[in-house]
Amino acid sequence: MAGAASVATAFVGCVPDQTESVEAARSSIQNVSQSQASVPSCIVRPEQMEGPYFVDNVLKRSDIRLDPSDGSMTGGIPLRLAINVSRMNGSACEPLSGAVVDLWQCDAVGVYSDFEDFAGHFDTRGRKFLRGHQETDATGTAEFTTIYPGWYPGRAVHIHFKIRTDPDSEQGHEFTSQLYFDDELTAQVHTREPYASHGPPPEKNAADGIFRRGGDELMLDLAEDEDGYTATFGIGLEI
Repeated sequence: MAGAASVATAFVGCVPDQTESVEAARSSIQNVSQSQASVPSCIVRPEQMEGPYFVDNVLKRSDIRLDPSDGSMTGGIPLRLAINVSRMNGSACEPLSGAVVDLWQCDAVGVYSDFEDFAGHFDTRGRKFLRGHQETDATGTAEFTTIYPGWYPGRAVHIHFKIRTDPDSEQGHEFTSQLYFDDELTAQVHTREPYASHGPPPEKNAADGIFRRGGDELMLDLAEDEDGYTATFGIGLEI
């Protein structure tokens, strides 16, 4: 009987330890939940290089497919892109109105406008297709109509963007990065003209050295519409 009592005592002695462990676990979960709740819903994305093709041409427009130099429309599958810009304020995200968002990209066969290619593949100086900027509205949104991009050697398919709070002041905040596309969708798109005339893109995202520096956080989530694709990309700036 003494042995039984000892066993019973030992068993009862374990109960407080289990209770303390449960309470500690609950406290830990609560702390994690509170920490997650304090994270803003907008996300600070990684900056990436501007690249050689940026031209600060002060061309304010939403539909950047048109080339105002000759009135021609750039061919390709339409892409309607909304960029939502927020200012991070502690644990909250506030729409950032009045910010200037620049967008620039190559056309369906890998050509940028208003630029003389270093290797001599093209000279488009004076042309303005697939370039433009918009100011964010009261909701922090800038909307563009462009095309699904083509490709050029050494890079995965991408779009460049730049956000400036005050382009005319050295005190303004500037954020520059790039947007990327799903490899499988890109492969499908590039079987269609005018993309197909340029051949399939040789570089996938994982092989792109710039993409590997945070590109997985800069992926566009595209949805199909009546004649192309739509996407919305949100970004929070610490300013």
